[in-house]
Amino acid sequence: MPQQSPQHRIGDAARLSGVSAANIRYYEKEGLLRPGVRGDNSYRFYSSADLHRLRFIRLCRAMDMSLDEVRRLLAIDAASDQADHQACATLDEHLAHVRQRLAELRVLEKELRGLRGRCDGQADHCQVIEALHERAEAQDLPPQPSASALRHV
Repeated sequence: MPQQSPQHRIGDAARLSGVSAANIRYYEKEGLLRPGVRGDNSYRFYSSADLHRLRFIRLCRAMDMSLDEVRRLLAIDAASDQADHQACATLDEHLAHVRQRLAELRVLEKELRGLRGRCDGQADHCQVIEALHERAEAQDLPPQPSASALRHV
């Protein structure tokens, strides 16, 4: 996609792409988006191609892809004629992460349902708070997310 002349200030780019101005700056810093062209007044300006790239990034992030995964997809896209099926490998890796995270969330849901079952609303004090205090004392903590889950935070 040829780069058109920059025409959107950062606020307009944020509104039109659905990506906040702060995130636009962050994506520039992370190398996901080339820095906006600066006008004589020091405002950043973005082209329609930049807006498309921001929407692409936003879509990937909405699918819980890490910045590294987005970076890989953008690199694959840039080398499109030499990158047959490389995007599939990135997606397969992400699917594995999502499946692992779903399993962790099912365990967490079971834990929370058990905790919620302790509260009938009839006691003078909250059974949930009491159960949390008991667990804190016994060091019986709910399962922690895996390291791969944390990479998406």
